[in-house]
Amino acid sequence: MTTAEAALAVLRWYADAGVDEAIGADPTDFFAADPILSPKTPPPLSGQAVDADEPNWPQRNSLPPPPIAPIAKTNAPSTDEAVAAATNLAASCDTFEALCAAIEAFDGCALKNGARNTVVFDGVIGADLLIMGEAPGRDEDRVGKPFVGRAGQLLDKMLGAIGRSRTENTLISNVIFWRPPGNRTPTATEVAVCKPFVDRLIHLNQPKAIVLAGNAPLQALLGRTGITRARGNWSEIEGPGSEKIPVLPMFHPAFLLRRPEQKRLAWHDLQSVAARLTNS
Repeated sequence: MTTAEAALAVLRWYADAGVDEAIGADPTDFFAADPILSPKTPPPLSGQAVDADEPNWPQRNSLPPPPIAPIAKTNAPSTDEAVAAATNLAASCDTFEALCAAIEAFDGCALKNGARNTVVFDGVIGADLLIMGEAPGRDEDRVGKPFVGRAGQLLDKMLGAIGRSRTENTLISNVIFWRPPGNRTPTATEVAVCKPFVDRLIHLNQPKAIVLAGNAPLQALLGRTGITRARGNWSEIEGPGSEKIPVLPMFHPAFLLRRPEQKRLAWHDLQSVAARLTNS
């Protein structure tokens, strides 16, 4: 076999073994040094003496590798643990002040970590009308009160149309007490964790009617979704003394800002609320 034939035979053997690319002019002894952790020794500087007996191959780094930081363990409770903790805390609250303090101190909802303020309620404690919204937005998170942005201004006008206001005869709250990132829709888990506090708020206030503004309160209090189908239809939930509290789902004011043509349906719902409270 000629030298050329031998070289071609070696190349065919490499190709059959899966070697299909040349990555260097000289072979590397991977058993002698780790090419990643031990880079080749740089050439000597000009005028620097070179030990002829010292082999010029990559030297293994004599320094120990840097320590790897341990993965931080989180103590975040599970959903069941968070709901149980919220239930126990809520049950211990006999006043609105105690309830607000308990919600403020509660760490079982991850939304709290990214929020500026805990937003519980605004309006008149003990009012016969309770408005339950979804969650704080940017303005609510900044101020610390529910419905203070553009949607809140529209809500005030809607309430004023039926002789209601947050300063005289209406209490306003949300089923989520911390702003979700980017004003996203609250998750079912977040709603479930906050619900014991919502139930306690209703228990302490004892309203004669509750308006559910949006999908999140509809899910939290009635266990349903689909505000378009549910709005305008009265339901009931059990009150603190096993009495029934009338509940009316309606469009959230933020939705009405995006879809003003739906305000006629909201006006119909508001008239229904006013009639129910007048006759109660």
